[in-house]
Amino acid sequence: MIDPPAARAASHAFRILVIDDEAQIRRFLDITLRAQGYQVTSCADGATGLSELSAHGADLVVLDLGLPDLDGLDVLRELRGWSQAPVMVLTVRSGEAQIVSALDAGANDYVTKPFGTQELMARIRVLLRAHAAGDEPVAVFDDGHLRIDPGRREVTVAGLAVTLARKEYQLLTLLLAHAGRVVTQPQLMRQMWGPTHEQDTHYLRVLTGKLRGKLGDSAVAPRYIVTEPGVGLRFVGEGPAPEGVGATGKG
Repeated sequence: MIDPPAARAASHAFRILVIDDEAQIRRFLDITLRAQGYQVTSCADGATGLSELSAHGADLVVLDLGLPDLDGLDVLRELRGWSQAPVMVLTVRSGEAQIVSALDAGANDYVTKPFGTQELMARIRVLLRAHAAGDEPVAVFDDGHLRIDPGRREVTVAGLAVTLARKEYQLLTLLLAHAGRVVTQPQLMRQMWGPTHEQDTHYLRVLTGKLRGKLGDSAVAPRYIVTEPGVGLRFVGEGPAPEGVGATGKG
């Protein structure tokens, strides 16, 4: 049996999101996981779980496939569009085809109900270790004019520090993490504001304009952030140097 204090010391930073419609299961997992030192958030349906994950993130998701509002596989496919958090599936669907479907949809592992507590905890530890080992920070971007250092959370333009608001910085690093590739509007909206705001694209237009202003970028002749009309945004990090760029210090 795991020693709770030792486990707590090793796992205090890990946040686990439980999405299950059975109140008894949620209570059991909340008590068991907290006893091992994990932070736990529980949701009773798929839509609430997706919104919680989008808003606050998680180091691991425990997902029941039998949810009242959405099929668990649909929830899994949805979150895989914008999150790489490991997913442990709980299911009573013990048939091979159902399990293969869950794995194909993006699950990292599964346990069938009823499940053994120690087995579940061991599988969760394995997923968390693997995910932590595989985490690689976004590389520093520096073209001699714009420097973005995600590790230090520093942005400079022409050597001057730029203070970005939280959402501005989130948008910039999200685009940088996918440099050269288009990040679609739905993906940006889900990841930054949650699935309930997917149609509120004016949020993104306003935020992109503010971010471009602080970087001295231009929507007409972009050097860094390119709009792909009707599709999304792309970080390119190339193009003509903007004239008269000045860093701002307002968030």
